[in-house]
Amino acid sequence: MSVEAATAEFVRRVRLPNDRRTPAAARAVVRSVVEEAVLHELLNEALLLTTELSTNAVVHAGTDLDIEVVGDPDGLTVTVTDFAPGPVEQLAVGPRNDSADIGEVSERGRGLLLVDHFASRWGTVHSAAGKGVWFRLDRRGAARTAEPPGLAEPTAAVASDAPGVTALQELLEVGPSTPAPSSSAGDTLAEFAGELLTRLARLTGASGAVVRLDRGDGMRQFARYGRTPRADAETVRVPLTVRRPYAGDLELDAAPTGYTAPLAALVAERLSLHLENDRLHRTDLRRQTWLTFLAEASELLAQSLDVALTMALIPQLVVPRLGQWCAVHTTDEWGRLILASATHADESALAQLHATLSLTGDESVLARLQEASRTGTQVLLGAPLEGFAVPLVARGQRLGTLAVGRHTVGRHDADEVNVLEDVARRSALAIDNARIHDERHKVARTLQQSLLPPKLPTVPGIGFAAEYVPTGSEVGGDFYDVVALPDNRWLVVVGDVSGKGVQAATVTGLCRDVIRILAGDGRPLPEVLCRLNQTLVERGHGRYCTLAVAEVCRTGSGALSVSLHLAGHDRPVLVRASGRTSFVGEGGTALGLLETITSPATALTLDAGDSLIFYTDGVTERRRGRELFGIERLRQASVPLAGYSADVVAARLRAATISFSVEEPRDDIAILVLRNDA
Repeated sequence: MSVEAATAEFVRRVRLPNDRRTPAAARAVVRSVVEEAVLHELLNEALLLTTELSTNAVVHAGTDLDIEVVGDPDGLTVTVTDFAPGPVEQLAVGPRNDSADIGEVSERGRGLLLVDHFASRWGTVHSAAGKGVWFRLDRRGAARTAEPPGLAEPTAAVASDAPGVTALQELLEVGPSTPAPSSSAGDTLAEFAGELLTRLARLTGASGAVVRLDRGDGMRQFARYGRTPRADAETVRVPLTVRRPYAGDLELDAAPTGYTAPLAALVAERLSLHLENDRLHRTDLRRQTWLTFLAEASELLAQSLDVALTMALIPQLVVPRLGQWCAVHTTDEWGRLILASATHADESALAQLHATLSLTGDESVLARLQEASRTGTQVLLGAPLEGFAVPLVARGQRLGTLAVGRHTVGRHDADEVNVLEDVARRSALAIDNARIHDERHKVARTLQQSLLPPKLPTVPGIGFAAEYVPTGSEVGGDFYDVVALPDNRWLVVVGDVSGKGVQAATVTGLCRDVIRILAGDGRPLPEVLCRLNQTLVERGHGRYCTLAVAEVCRTGSGALSVSLHLAGHDRPVLVRASGRTSFVGEGGTALGLLETITSPATALTLDAGDSLIFYTDGVTERRRGRELFGIERLRQASVPLAGYSADVVAARLRAATISFSVEEPRDDIAILVLRNDA
């Protein structure tokens, strides 16, 4: 900045960058000269016109600008020059583009109207480097001074002393205050608009003013001063330059004379800027709300792996937030759309909705749904159901359609349509995941059933009963079996192969087959266990197996003689008919870990009414938080079961294990009961 002082003359020349803060800097330069030259009565008009010209230069020229301020005893001269090519109208008037963006601070001709009204005279300047506009403000009673050298012929204007310009200008520059935590931004903006109308009406002498605003939910009165302008009265009406869905206007109950129209247009423009900020703020909050909604919807959909439950949940997420009704159709093996679930905000209309969207419903609606599914694009739905349908596509496969009814406030806006399409994508993926899980679950259950005996044998005097609780969609390694041996003997087997999945199922099947073959050939149990151990070491793929094996035969007195071998398995519970319980058997080596194993035999006698309960670690390791069901709780649960049949004992132990915790079982549960029914 250079400062040149002359006799009774104060001069400032400053080059300012193309920045939104430039108008404020230009005002500071003008204010400093006004104070030095003691021209305080010209300050308001000087700051207003400087703001207009510098703002126009920043917005429309796109270059740095020079501001020269000359103060003398008779008045003030301000010149704003830019360095952009083209006629001077681009600085003072702005580009002649009918589709001007809301970001343009001044509309065409508004700056010149204010300059022409408030300035004593004004004109344009041209040079090889740039172009600009100057204006002169004379003191009252001062002699007219010569125009600045090198300036074009000025345009004369009548000086004006407009009361209230200072208050209006400050309000336009500051804008609405930050709302308090207890108030909303909309209320604060409405108060600001009301204050703006009040000052504008007092400045122009209008008896009333009103701002009407439509935020996409209908035109309403946003702010008012005095009486509402009458339809038959002469008024000044200026549209608000805001983007959809916002629309509105400012109407002033005053004749369009003097500076009434330019000031009304200026106020409408500045208010439009604040309303556009309000629109952007509301849009941002709305989009954040939609993102939260989508995140919550994804979480809810991800928690369900049941196909029917997932499809029933989708319409509940949509209605009533995104539409009056919602329906999910899925495609069957013949390509037909089958109504899977539907809901309506009005429960009394739900039956009619089902009738219209079912396979025998309205053919025109079904045809539109079929089109959306076939083409994979959004399709509008006409009468009798207004709305639109979006396809459900997951992993390139078309699963059906998601149909949504018209929103209560009218048509869906672009954000709502995007959210619905996103909901459709997430819903389709959730349905597909549920179907995959359901298919895997069916495969796992089928494979699991193939590893268990279809039913236990019925033997007079001996009771066999089993309970099995699978978990998850993978095949577990728990199994049980009862094998008939020669000489009226029976082999009871309960085992647990490490791990889950297809490989564990393969090892489980291998164990069952080896035991059945070797035991059927009459091999003694120690040899059966050794041969099985050798097989698992060679072909078990690193998996091991714990096993409880008992050979059972009836004695002449009616008792059951049991030879029990444990290969790393939990000891079974012996429940006497008297109610006395104990754990029996000696621990041995799990199969598949070592080349040689030990498996001591334990001889038992089951008298009439006695039971022997075999189980896997899914029972004792059933969790409730950090607490385990445990072997002691298992023993206590077995005490009151003395004297009951084998199937009752197995069922009640299963119920006691499951009811121990509200959590889903983490491991398969297998229980096998051997009882002397003599």
